Amino acid sequence: MKGNMAAGVRVQHGLLSRKTSLLYSLPRKIAPNRVCVQRAAEIQSVRASTNTAGEAQHNEKYCLDLVRSRDYEGFLSCLLLPEEARRSSLALRAFNVELAQVKDSVSQKTIGLMRMQFWKTTIDEIYRDDPPNQPISTELWRAVRTHGLTKRWLTRIVTEREKDLDDRAYRNIQELEKYSENAQSSLLYLLLECLGVKNVHADHAASHIGKAQGIVTCLRATPHHSSRRKVYLPMDICMLHGASQEDFIRGSREKNVRDVVYDIASQAHVHLEHARSFSHNVPAAATPAFVHTVVLEDYLQRVRKADFDVFHKSLRNRNPLLPFQLYLRSWKKTY
Repeated sequence: MKGNMAAGVRVQHGLLSRKTSLLYSLPRKIAPNRVCVQRAAEIQSVRASTNTAGEAQHNEKYCLDLVRSRDYEGFLSCLLLPEEARRSSLALRAFNVELAQVKDSVSQKTIGLMRMQFWKTTIDEIYRDDPPNQPISTELWRAVRTHGLTKRWLTRIVTEREKDLDDRAYRNIQELEKYSENAQSSLLYLLLECLGVKNVHADHAASHIGKAQGIVTCLRATPHHSSRRKVYLPMDICMLHGASQEDFIRGSREKNVRDVVYDIASQAHVHLEHARSFSHNVPAAATPAFVHTVVLEDYLQRVRKADFDVFHKSLRNRNPLLPFQLYLRSWKKTY
């Protein structure tokens, strides 16, 4: 009996030993699983960062393709900016293009207003670091964070584009200049911020260049608008020369129509000259933002050669030397 009890004790002791051995071996068996979990987490993190990088590249390419197809001259100008400002400038140009094409892409003003409200809300969300998942919005948010862009200029561009949905001619040249200041000059102020330039003379130059650009854009778009039976040229100048909206819709090349174009083009030229009057006080770092003046000069010279016939076929062709002219002006650091 004592032998049986001794045997039972040995069995129990053996079982306890095996349980203890298993208990102490558990951490060693679990440890590899922990490594696997950690490794899986690292792989997931790498994949997430890769997806984020891929998405960022997609957003950048989206903006680049949009600007290249819709604002080729602006695209060329962006390429001549310093590398640290290039991506942000493309985001700003894409934002501007997106707003500019609202007017022509909607059939009802209400739809256009809804799209403008989307961008107003988007700007608020960008400055709360919560941009919507949309390529231009995301790139714009990146530009705001990188360069500390002023919210007022972005909002002013949207507000002015929204007013422009009224689809009527400008009452006078001053109204066109005000629109150009708010829509085009504001964009130049933002480009200056991308370049890290804070200079009152550069701001004055940007104001006049923006006005010149708005005026030239209005002239360049006249054939397109006329084909859609719309005329946006300042009414005061049209009335001064006895030119009706119907004259432009018909594509008239009479002297009174060309006189209207001459007066408007002259006002754009005056603003370019005013901008250049500040050139001695404008820092060299600001000149890349103003290289677009080459485009404005090119159009004004060509419309002059066409005797201010805004419908002349030569004005429909793109200047093949424009990229070289832009590069040369950029190299000289002048505007």
